[in-house]
Amino acid sequence: MKLFVNDKKFYKTVLLIAIPIALQGLITTGVNMMDTIMVGKVGETQLSAVSLANQFINIFHIFCMGIGMGASVLVARYYGMKDNMALKKTVAIMLRLCLLMSTLFCVLTIFFPEEIMKIYTVEKDIIAYGVRYLKYSVITYYLLGLSLTCTIVLRNVGQVKIPLYTSIAAFFINVLANYVFIFGKLGAPKMDVAGAAIGTLIARIFEFSAICGYLFFKDKEIGFRIKHLFMKVGNFWKEYIRVSIPVLVSDGILAFGNNSVAMVIGRLGKSFVAANAVTAVTQQLSSVMIQGFSQAGGIVTGHTLGEGDKEKAYRQGYAFLLLGIVFGAISALIIMLISPIIINAYDLSHDTRKLASELMVSISIIVLFQATNSIMTKGVLRGGGDTKILMAADNIFLWVASIPLGILAGFVFHLSAFWIYFFLKIDQVLKAIWCVIRLKSGKWIKRIKSSSEM
Repeated sequence: MKLFVNDKKFYKTVLLIAIPIALQGLITTGVNMMDTIMVGKVGETQLSAVSLANQFINIFHIFCMGIGMGASVLVARYYGMKDNMALKKTVAIMLRLCLLMSTLFCVLTIFFPEEIMKIYTVEKDIIAYGVRYLKYSVITYYLLGLSLTCTIVLRNVGQVKIPLYTSIAAFFINVLANYVFIFGKLGAPKMDVAGAAIGTLIARIFEFSAICGYLFFKDKEIGFRIKHLFMKVGNFWKEYIRVSIPVLVSDGILAFGNNSVAMVIGRLGKSFVAANAVTAVTQQLSSVMIQGFSQAGGIVTGHTLGEGDKEKAYRQGYAFLLLGIVFGAISALIIMLISPIIINAYDLSHDTRKLASELMVSISIIVLFQATNSIMTKGVLRGGGDTKILMAADNIFLWVASIPLGILAGFVFHLSAFWIYFFLKIDQVLKAIWCVIRLKSGKWIKRIKSSSEM
């Protein structure tokens, strides 16, 4: 209990890490919101197409998050140990996996864009617009993947300002490029959905140049340079696979699970798809602080355990649990307050507005539980090295509960939008309960080998 009241250094450290990460997430969400608002001005069909095409890109995004967050478990721990050689080897393996994943998604998008869109919808006009959007998004896989994973690494060694400043600049670049190419301003052709893809591409080029340029040429905390990408890692692969790969597998399977949710939504009609596109951005906007504290939880826990203080890490886990409950309530309130403003910002039909309003209420309830389990599972427990159990828990709750119940709610019982969404996301409720039990057990604190032991 003393930690909740007296440990000012702990809360200061958490805030210094979480706030820049949260602000960066807020800016990134702002970019996504501006994309949907601008595309929404062109038409609901185009809005739905971009939303569903981005579901596939989001699979890649989640895989890269898995690669980056898996590596971050080791980076945070080795940074606490002051083991610089292990840090370099971790980053090298991470970047190799990222380049491999980028190539895979690039090939799939080049050769199978129509098949990708058919996964999410049967509407031919939505498919056509989605294919056009995907074709202009091919190169962004490499740019997004490398900048995202390098950002995660920099955060884990205390470099949180560079990614934040980069995101601020990228926001304005993206909005300007969208305005020019979506609507055909300043002499550019009017390209609607393709313009949105080009705007995103330009912003990604800037992000890649700033983030990767800093890590490869300026950063001194890790000292990683391009030549280290080809360094020999020896037996270090084994420790990386043991700790990090379960995070990649978990997030990867979770990505397919979330896309299964998108497949359900994509078959509930154009209005439901458009309404979900509006509310998805709002959900991201309200939960950015949660994401900041989740990553802060993993970083702080990793550093503490790297220093060898298990008891302190255990006490800090309960402090993060309290933060999850508090920020879940705040996020729910934010959603309820801003939902009418967000919905009115779009040119939507009456039916779509009604669906969006129902979804907003459901999201506000789910986020109460999502905040708690996110800060614990994606932060503290993952930072403790408990990656295998988390991999199992994430996917059991999704595949056994959320997806079957969501399908039943939408296609068998034909429930309202509120209940369809609630059951599609019920894994968030179940995980919130489970992670408290796991935290209390203390079994989530795992030992990680140093480079001298391998």
